[in-house]
Amino acid sequence: MDEKLEKLVRAEYHNPYELLSWQKTGQDYVLRVFVPGALSVSVINNENGRKFSLKHVESGIFEEIFKSRFPYIIEAEYKNNAIKTFIDPYAFDKSIFGETDLYLFNEGNHFEIFKKMGAVHRVIDNTEGYNFSVWAPDAKRVSVIGDFNNWDGRIHQMRVLGNSGIWEIFIPGVGHGSLYKYEILTKQNQILLKSDPYGCYFEQRPKTASITWKSNYQWNDYEFISKQETGYHNLPLSIYEIHPGSWKKQKDGSFLNWRELVFPLIDYVKELGFNCIELLPIAEHPLDASWGYQTTGFYAPSSRYGNPDAFKFFVDVCHKNGIRIILDWTPAHFPKDQHGLYLFDGTHLYEHQDPRKGEHPDWKSAIFNYGRYEVSNFLIGSALNWLENYHVDGLRVDAVASMLYLDYSRKQGEWVPNISGGRENLEAIEFIKKLNTVVYSRHRQSFTIAEESTAWPGVTTQVHHGGLGFGFKWNLGWMHDTLSFFSKDPIFRKYHVNMLTFSLLYAFSENYILPLSHDEIVYGKRSLLEKMPGDEWQKFANLRLLFGWQYGHPGKKLVFMSGEFGQRNEWDYRGEIDWYLLNYESHRGIFRLVRDLNNLYVSNPEMYENDSSHRCFQWIDFSDVDNTVMSFLRWNRKMDRFLVFIFNFTPVPRYNYRIGVPLMCNYREIINSDSFFYGGSNMGNNGFIRSRKIESHSFKQSIEITIPPLGFLVLRPEKEHTGNV
Repeated sequence: MDEKLEKLVRAEYHNPYELLSWQKTGQDYVLRVFVPGALSVSVINNENGRKFSLKHVESGIFEEIFKSRFPYIIEAEYKNNAIKTFIDPYAFDKSIFGETDLYLFNEGNHFEIFKKMGAVHRVIDNTEGYNFSVWAPDAKRVSVIGDFNNWDGRIHQMRVLGNSGIWEIFIPGVGHGSLYKYEILTKQNQILLKSDPYGCYFEQRPKTASITWKSNYQWNDYEFISKQETGYHNLPLSIYEIHPGSWKKQKDGSFLNWRELVFPLIDYVKELGFNCIELLPIAEHPLDASWGYQTTGFYAPSSRYGNPDAFKFFVDVCHKNGIRIILDWTPAHFPKDQHGLYLFDGTHLYEHQDPRKGEHPDWKSAIFNYGRYEVSNFLIGSALNWLENYHVDGLRVDAVASMLYLDYSRKQGEWVPNISGGRENLEAIEFIKKLNTVVYSRHRQSFTIAEESTAWPGVTTQVHHGGLGFGFKWNLGWMHDTLSFFSKDPIFRKYHVNMLTFSLLYAFSENYILPLSHDEIVYGKRSLLEKMPGDEWQKFANLRLLFGWQYGHPGKKLVFMSGEFGQRNEWDYRGEIDWYLLNYESHRGIFRLVRDLNNLYVSNPEMYENDSSHRCFQWIDFSDVDNTVMSFLRWNRKMDRFLVFIFNFTPVPRYNYRIGVPLMCNYREIINSDSFFYGGSNMGNNGFIRSRKIESHSFKQSIEITIPPLGFLVLRPEKEHTGNV
């Protein structure tokens, strides 16, 4: 045989289209097919039904010479008289990629690439099938294997498209829901079996095959999307963070699927008054214990909860109920599972080769090579896929700090400085800027959120103004300082009030979200309720006080599931949250308070407008450390409306306590965390307070109030007023 045909038979050739199907030879045409294991092969002319036998050349190669070409199907006979009829994939030479596609992909600027890579349903010349494509530039050969070819890598060998590193084949007749992988022959002659990096659907763990999927979902959320405002910084975003696998479970302990989860979750979220749901990573991942943060399928909703259309249904129903969806997204690293991205074509393709750059010391995972254009394109395509294909409203980018710093969690000598000798990861910084630029240029109503734990400047400053370009940043400093303060015995709190006031020094330097997140109630850190000091009554009072401080403080709000009713146990991904606690009045009280704080938050512009500006906030008094009482005002954008917040961080009631107020009018006590309704002792001001012409705190008038122990009050001026006060 010809040397090229020998390579094809050995499954080592890079372009089988060059050898198979119709090939010109002089004035005639050779029809050549490769059917491993066949005893005989015939072709049937589709135009007239005539059948022609092909000669067996050797090792599964069959061919015959014809005067002219014709459309055909193959009929192959195997052992035991088994007959199989199929369409020759190599008869379809129309690539899904044009030259511009390949150029833009290799340049890192193909922002529609996720619509062409992976398994894409196509119809060519009235023939249905799937176009498979994968990037593996260092491979000697790549094949598609699946349940449609008995997982035989010889049958559907792919071709490489020029110097792009992209391998492609159109396979007619592959059905919706077929299992497949890529079989990759490396230059070291190793055989690797890999899932599809761009796959949109996967088998349930521990199985790892990709699944072909043609979505037929019809969206019904266009009215919701069309009404979304782009100025989300001045909107009330109240976020309920959940792990979908452990919010609620089936009676047998298995997961609810998206369709089973969505309706009880929406009813619950709406009752509580949240208007956003943030999902811990739901992209495909092999290990439940990773909570989704070790992603293998960056384009696929996890099959744990149903198929891709089921997730679309989940998002659609949430949107129809006015609820935004935020996804945790993990471009900082990926696991080293054999079927995943690691050493994908036998080389360090997606990750850095140098372990000082490519190995994550905390999670023992691989770090993306952000400087490689195709890798950058892969990740940006993943982000756009969630926003475009699944109508997701926001992406929270996990572990941004680990991306920004070359020495993150590394000792001296374990990291490589950048070209200027610094510790900043310049390639990751450029990737982040490009990601945010592309997202906001294509999806102005969506937003990105950085989980960034350092004081990196300009995280939420626009890229063209020198920032990273995120829409929001989690205020982790606020979360850690606040929880540390609240965990202290009240008798010592007066020595630590700076833990609360410090955040107001930088609260307006970024667009912040205030998280009480999942990270703080696991691994021995205790639940929010159990972080609180004191007896039972004090624990619940402190938790109510914590929520009051969170909602009064400038910034968007986030509460992780189970915190809203004061779960005692830490979160455990293997079970579900402790719903039975809602049968107890003390826990119902926490639930009611969170509900009322959400209603206060979303219905009063003083609580959310302009909350990235110092003009939204004004201290009344933070200096009364002996009583550990603090008070402040929250203003709307026009500075013509305000609310008064007063906090008592000790278990001692404060009677006849005077604070200054901006207006001479009556004040309504609209929230008192010590109300019986919330589980308190009902100490307060009977819902109504008169101001007096007594100067205090630089105001000409003041009020005298009773502040309940470990409680907070929210007051609203009764008098209507206009203009600045």
